Amino acid sequence: MPEKALESKSKISASRKLMLKSLMVARAKEELEQEMMEKEEQKAKYLEEKAPTIQISSMSLEELQTLCKELHEKINVVDEERYDIEAKVLHNTREIKDLIIKVLDLRGKFKRPNLRRVRVSADAILRSLLGSKHKVSLDLRANLKSVKKEDTEKEKTVEVSDWRKNVEAMSGMEGRKKMFDAAKGPNQ
Repeated sequence: MPEKALESKSKISASRKLMLKSLMVARAKEELEQEMMEKEEQKAKYLEEKAPTIQISSMSLEELQTLCKELHEKINVVDEERYDIEAKVLHNTREIKDLIIKVLDLRGKFKRPNLRRVRVSADAILRSLLGSKHKVSLDLRANLKSVKKEDTEKEKTVEVSDWRKNVEAMSGMEGRKKMFDAAKGPNQ
């Protein structure tokens, strides 16, 4: 695995990578400077169109006063528009905050119920997966081995019997032979 990872790495040397990075940074710097200059030019063009230069030296006092009055009126109109826009923005931000609070309140009111574990039979799962057309029964209990109750009761009675009788019967050579035969019998 590590050998494959090493082979998939680029085969460019570190000095070459550094040189390429420095060239990319220099190119980005040039493009950024050019973009800034274009923005300044656009700004100057816009100002020339919207606010041409005024020759004040050739104007009389009355002309200057009327020009000042016109400029003040334009400033007042712009200030009114700015104030109206600010008021709308403040109103909208208040509405947004109120709506956010309402949404959070609604989330808090409705509690999610605790999910309960549901027991579904294997047949029901198969019916839901395969549809009602396919009749497949998966009876797990039928496949289990059955244990007879009688066998377990016999084993219990043997264990409960008097151990002293058992010891007397198993003593001597006959008892050892019985044990040997008993151990040998079930395996055959």
